[in-house]
Amino acid sequence: MSELKEPRRGSELSRRLLFSDAPDPRVLQGVFAALFVLDLALRRVGGASPGLHSWPAAGLVVTVVTCLASLAVPWERVPAWSVAVLPVLDLAALGLSRLDVQSSGAGILTVVPALWLGRLLGRTGAVVAVVAATALLAVPGLVHFGPDGVSVSRALMIVVVVAWTALAIAAALERVRAGRDEAESRRVELAAALETIEHQRRVSDAILDTVDVGLVLLDSEGRYESVNRRHEDFMRLAYPDGHGGMAGQLGQVYAADATTRLTSEEMPTLRASQGQEFDDCRIWVGADPLTRRALSVSARSVRDDRGRFAGAALAYKDVTDFMQALQVKDEFVASVSHELRTPLTSIAGYVSILREREDLPPEVHSQLEVVDRNSDRLRRLVADLLHTAEVDEGPMHVVRASTDVCEIVRESVRAATPAARAARIDLELEAPDSLHVVVDRQRMAQVVDNLLSNALKYTPGGGRVQISLGVDGNRLDLAVADTGIGIEATDRARLFTRFFRARHAEEQSIQGVGLGLSIARSIVESHGGRIEVDSEVGRGSVFRVRIPIDVEQPA
Repeated sequence: MSELKEPRRGSELSRRLLFSDAPDPRVLQGVFAALFVLDLALRRVGGASPGLHSWPAAGLVVTVVTCLASLAVPWERVPAWSVAVLPVLDLAALGLSRLDVQSSGAGILTVVPALWLGRLLGRTGAVVAVVAATALLAVPGLVHFGPDGVSVSRALMIVVVVAWTALAIAAALERVRAGRDEAESRRVELAAALETIEHQRRVSDAILDTVDVGLVLLDSEGRYESVNRRHEDFMRLAYPDGHGGMAGQLGQVYAADATTRLTSEEMPTLRASQGQEFDDCRIWVGADPLTRRALSVSARSVRDDRGRFAGAALAYKDVTDFMQALQVKDEFVASVSHELRTPLTSIAGYVSILREREDLPPEVHSQLEVVDRNSDRLRRLVADLLHTAEVDEGPMHVVRASTDVCEIVRESVRAATPAARAARIDLELEAPDSLHVVVDRQRMAQVVDNLLSNALKYTPGGGRVQISLGVDGNRLDLAVADTGIGIEATDRARLFTRFFRARHAEEQSIQGVGLGLSIARSIVESHGGRIEVDSEVGRGSVFRVRIPIDVEQPA
């Protein structure tokens, strides 16, 4: 440690003497005077002591007077440039000392006033130093000793040394000042940037704590980097004993059914820490049914500039009221649907009995036909509502059996032919004679009826609806294509959502409640398949059902 302190003291002394903003002229003058006296002392030791009436003695007098002036003058009250008088007088003292025949090495001391002038006045100080050295050292030396080779060399070299020393310190100081100014500018910019960052951080924290969404930021190792105030409320419900700050920690966290506790692998935080991205993952937090909350969780990965996984951000939205409303709605729909079925069955039965009577006038039969048609429509609507409630309760139950799907499609086409003929729509079927597969016959008939009814409903008169059925590899391939009004791209994402109706359908007042496609999709998915749509506004749509099957050969 002691070896490191000495350079620090030396560098600190040089900084105070040469590079500080306001070096004390008394200190600088004292240094020069000490060196001047040292030179005289060394001469005396060497046996070349100058007399009282010698040039070196005159130089000493000038030096002493200059020291007294440096101590007497209040330099803080006079212009800064006036300090230059002191180093000029020091050059004069050196000029006198060098007039002695045995002038020793006092000429080297010119670097002290040269450094002082360069430090004090910069490049102007260098000019002053050169002029003073020429007038007070070089010229007197040439005059006193004569213009021989030695005198000329001494005169020129002393001026060169003074010029180089003064310019060197001036240039160094310019660089120091430029660096200091740049450092100060950067410090100000950095301070401003830090202040801006701190302000943005406070604003961000305020915003994050204000939003009604729980927010979590994970690092690449799955550690919790930050959470907002809203999520802290959720964590108190999920982890009443505290949280360790790592993704995947188990607690009072349950699946969407509110009863099955999630495993560590199923926790949204662990999935997100593994790079998974998802939306609307519904969970329940809290063990008490009175205070527990339902949350919809979404996650997105955070990547660095090289695309590597750097963490994840999760958003937890409270959907408790929504989930409770869905439950109430489903219970209401199921209850109303069951209540409507009984009177509708009774109406349909009595209408059927009345239509069998032969003593009724023709106009009554026509009116009964209208009643029967509308009651049938109501029965289908009630059935759709019941199916909707069943979907909410869990996967739709299907009863698979060997079924000729070609027969199902032909029956649906026959049933829809009168409506197609009345609407002036060509109905075409392309299917093999028979195709036996293991599916739920009733459910598959419902899918075909819904798709066919949907196509006829949205196809204007003079159009065409084409149904094709076949096998593509190990999948049943059913397609219903129409030349109807088409579906806008913005509506396709929600097309299979319950109670959703496309904008064109509403604008043209086409009847429907938006359940057919939703039910069709749930039936297809319960068979392990999927339903797709390809549509263009004004040119029609194609709905395609693909279901994995084992084709059975008829006996």
